[in-house]
Amino acid sequence: MISVILLFILGLFLICFGGDKLVDSSVALAKKIGIPQIVVGATIVSIGTTLPEILVSTTAAFDGSAAISAGNAFGSIICNTALIAGFGQLIRPAKKVEFTSLAWRCLFFFATILALTAYGWFTGSFDRVSGIVLLCLFVLYAWLNMARAKSEEEVTVESEESLEELKKISLPRNLMMLAFCAVLLFLGANLLVDNGIIIAGYLGVPERVIAVTAIALGTSLPELVTTIMSLVKGCENVGLGNIIGANILNLLLVIGIPATITGMKLETQTVRVDAPLGALLMGILILPILFRKKGSRVQGAVLLGCYALYCAFNFF
Repeated sequence: MISVILLFILGLFLICFGGDKLVDSSVALAKKIGIPQIVVGATIVSIGTTLPEILVSTTAAFDGSAAISAGNAFGSIICNTALIAGFGQLIRPAKKVEFTSLAWRCLFFFATILALTAYGWFTGSFDRVSGIVLLCLFVLYAWLNMARAKSEEEVTVESEESLEELKKISLPRNLMMLAFCAVLLFLGANLLVDNGIIIAGYLGVPERVIAVTAIALGTSLPELVTTIMSLVKGCENVGLGNIIGANILNLLLVIGIPATITGMKLETQTVRVDAPLGALLMGILILPILFRKKGSRVQGAVLLGCYALYCAFNFF
């Protein structure tokens, strides 16, 4: 059993390391090719931080482990919101939050998760059609991000130093790094899913429980690191924005991609507990901030308490 746990941890490491390096290489290639920074930020970096969830859910869907595939998506939303954002609000609450930027993203999130919950409740699955719709919504979301960023962007002139850095970017080297990272992600996702199933069987708990707790926490490590770094640098609003963006992508891509490829059957607990709870926790996090334009430590404590109760509910 020790070897299984070590392989599970190795899978987490490969996914997080591979995803991080993949983002770096993708951004470097985009700059070299001449893709605008707006497009890079709204698409490549956003997808990169959500790659662990995407790979795990897609691998699980191919393996026929629907409980892990869907559970990882909603479990990551719960983990991001209650544990990571809750921790952030407890340590350093958000302040002077810009209303419009937050409001439209929250409307997008709530409309999507409520529609998915209702659809899953009545059909018991996310079929290929719903997957394609989610991917189309991702294109819309990326476009809205780019349009808003472009309207706020100030025109800047490239310095000689930045142009010199651009010349140093090696196209072949970054392409090789992309391929290497893709292999790491593939191996990591398989190790995580396969050994997660074994651990669930050994503990005598459903695969869904492992998916919404251990796997969800592991694949949310990029968001955790981003939040901690934003707190250290005094940029707490960056961490909050990252959590909201990651939660939206969990709905659009982490569910959308595997649903489009194989379809996803849903367990009762997923649509009756995990999805509604994800929406409720986001409400606890976001609504006070929207109306007060700042967070509070009380929010953080409530969210952390909710996460502890959720874990206890699943395991006991």
